[in-house]
Amino acid sequence: MNKIKTSIVLLLLTFFFNDLAMADEGMWIPMLIGKNYEQMKKQGFKLKPEDLYSINKASIKDAIVSMGGGFCTAEVVSNKGLIFTNHHCGYESISANSTPQNDILDNGFYAKTYQEEKPITGLYVQFLVRIEDVTPEVAAALKDATDADRGLKLQNISKEIVANATKGTHYDGNVSVFYGGNQYFLYIYEKYTDVRLVGAPPQSVGKFGGETDNWEWPRHTGDFSIFRIYMGKDGQPADYSADNVPYTPKQFLPISLKGVKNGDFAMVYGYPGRTDRFLTSNGIRLATEETNPVIVKLRDIRLKAWKEEMNKSIDTRLKLSSKYAEIANYWKYFIGQTEQLKSLGIYDQKQKEEAGFTKWAADKPAYKGLMKDYQKLYSNYEPYAIHRTYINEG
Repeated sequence: MNKIKTSIVLLLLTFFFNDLAMADEGMWIPMLIGKNYEQMKKQGFKLKPEDLYSINKASIKDAIVSMGGGFCTAEVVSNKGLIFTNHHCGYESISANSTPQNDILDNGFYAKTYQEEKPITGLYVQFLVRIEDVTPEVAAALKDATDADRGLKLQNISKEIVANATKGTHYDGNVSVFYGGNQYFLYIYEKYTDVRLVGAPPQSVGKFGGETDNWEWPRHTGDFSIFRIYMGKDGQPADYSADNVPYTPKQFLPISLKGVKNGDFAMVYGYPGRTDRFLTSNGIRLATEETNPVIVKLRDIRLKAWKEEMNKSIDTRLKLSSKYAEIANYWKYFIGQTEQLKSLGIYDQKQKEEAGFTKWAADKPAYKGLMKDYQKLYSNYEPYAIHRTYINEG
């Protein structure tokens, strides 16, 4: 369960499965999905671009929410504000409402009435209102910035852009960075803070296989939980109140019981975070040889120590379960990431690509020596990267 606090980036990930289960993989910003429309249409997509993202009418973006400010996505599936998300995304809410006398984490929970739904303190969801390309404004503000003051200038111009865009509204916003600072997008959100737990399977189903199965394929866990969004009687976002009513969405996703068949078009819409796929070979080596092993080693120590305490009493186990699951999730992730990067020879692939780039750049002064510069920077940074890992994990 990832609780990293960073700029949330809404992306669109599309897959097309044919008889060979091949995928046309990639991530796209919803407002730019029109660029991929003809390709998606050929693969079986039956909607229009504005059905996915529109600021003028209800679209699928209005049925997809960011949950809790992290990288968790939920989907509105009824006209009464019901949302589905992963069990691991609801895990903290479920464990926080569990006691030795009423252990809903282990036993599961389903509210039979609105009154039985459990308010979750601090939990909120965000609906995307719109996206704007603000690259020109940011680029102008950073035009003469030095490396030393670039960060502060970016922070200030981002605050200014958000303040202007949300003035006179109850909306929130943030400016997200793409492509290493080559493009900037403003995201405007509407936040709802009254979110209640409706249902969750027992932990034996929701976390079936534990970390042994986590980050593996295939996986057979029942990884789901159910919540409901509430609003004030005036239809506006409101803090928890017994007088609040179920949220009426602009759009919700109807659930089909027909199932799927081979060759159907499939699409994932949500908040997956960010990718490091453009990392240089230096970054790959630093991760696989230095920082990842340190993270795994330190988390291994912590998990074993916590497990000993959690086994002593149900109360302690319930209080530590969510944080334990969060630590264990990325303990397993970094083990798998390191193994796969090595088994797939990603470092060697990057080296070949960089050698080709260096050859291409030999007569181009702007790029000549760039790979050597990267190597020097990483060499200088490495001790701090390891030091920072110890600080973060401690």
